[in-house]
Amino acid sequence: MLEQMGIAAKAASYKLALLSSREKNRVLETIADELEAQTESILSANAQDVEQARANGLSEAMLDRLALTPARLKAIADDVRQVCNLADPVGQVIDGGLLDSGLRLERRRVPLGVIGVIYEARPNVTVDVASLCLKTGNAAILRGGKETYRTNAATVAVIQKALEACGLPAAAVQSIDNPDRALVAEMLRMDKYIDMLIPRGGAGLHKLCREQSTIPVITGGIGVCHIYVDDTAEIAPTLKIIVNAKTQRPSTCNTVETLLVHQDIAERFLPALSLQMADSGVTLHADDTALGTLQAGPANVVAVKAEEYDDEFLSLDLNVKVVTDLDDAIAHIREHGTQHSDAILTRTLRNADRFVNEVDSSAVYVNASTRFTDGGQFGLGAEVAVSTQKLHARGPMGLEALTTYKWVGFGDDTIRA
Repeated sequence: MLEQMGIAAKAASYKLALLSSREKNRVLETIADELEAQTESILSANAQDVEQARANGLSEAMLDRLALTPARLKAIADDVRQVCNLADPVGQVIDGGLLDSGLRLERRRVPLGVIGVIYEARPNVTVDVASLCLKTGNAAILRGGKETYRTNAATVAVIQKALEACGLPAAAVQSIDNPDRALVAEMLRMDKYIDMLIPRGGAGLHKLCREQSTIPVITGGIGVCHIYVDDTAEIAPTLKIIVNAKTQRPSTCNTVETLLVHQDIAERFLPALSLQMADSGVTLHADDTALGTLQAGPANVVAVKAEEYDDEFLSLDLNVKVVTDLDDAIAHIREHGTQHSDAILTRTLRNADRFVNEVDSSAVYVNASTRFTDGGQFGLGAEVAVSTQKLHARGPMGLEALTTYKWVGFGDDTIRA
């Protein structure tokens, strides 16, 4: 089954690579229109998925990731239209010039070919991946989690209908609809057909892909994100940023999970934090130094467990640790972070510069929320993933991250001396 999908996807990728930007945008516009036209069928399928997931005991954070609403589906369709407005990188000449040999050489962006994506309870990923792949002339093979089986099937059916309406093969976007986990292992070995694999899920999935895949893997999306409050931070704006980073949408990978507080500001800051977190419904997981002060406040407080520094809560829970200085904060981030998104809140330029230079994450912020690590917020349009590795892409992966390049040489009956 998977081999036939791979053969069809590879054949479709050759056709997609020849499309002009105008032709690709026409496909995307048709997909966006069809998503809105088929809202009822997609939401009906999603409601069944949510009901089944709730019956299976899925957490509220995961249910939030899974659920679609008319507004969310409209936003997904609008994101597809936004991709139409982005510059098409395919065919772009990166650099080049005339060599001494007389050969004119250029480095030109081209599609990767076939992109494989494995993801969990995130139905928006189906459309995000499809739109970015099609814009860059890539075919896609998707494997969503069992929790999104019906939603993915309904969404892919809409996408394939739009592809065929534009005269393109439906196999340009395919979904593995069998929930059998053995198919994941088989997919990881499809290097003959899949050119790049992107896992979007928990640490276990990433580990599986790194260890068993014969396809180049881009890992990311696990966000143990930190905010460091240094001793010069102003309390009111600091609390505003923390509330945004923790509560705007707790189930996302760019949500802050650990707050590091300089010891010299802790006595003034922690009581204010407790008041704010009580209002926001956040449970604080405090270290020994912060525990007593926070327990005197109105927020719900528990003692932090050592392993929680390495976990994504994806919920209204926040670790709080008092650190001695900037060096201590950086050391904690290096030990427990996932190189996703980390921030410093400070009024000292020297501390800001040190944090930016010494924290080795894909996105580093000064006096801003970690929630900005997102393809749309970065002006990239919909993102296929947030890469926390260094090759070949890092941070939110937009269009350019789904291309490679080829060297093109133009001669005049030129031969090598």
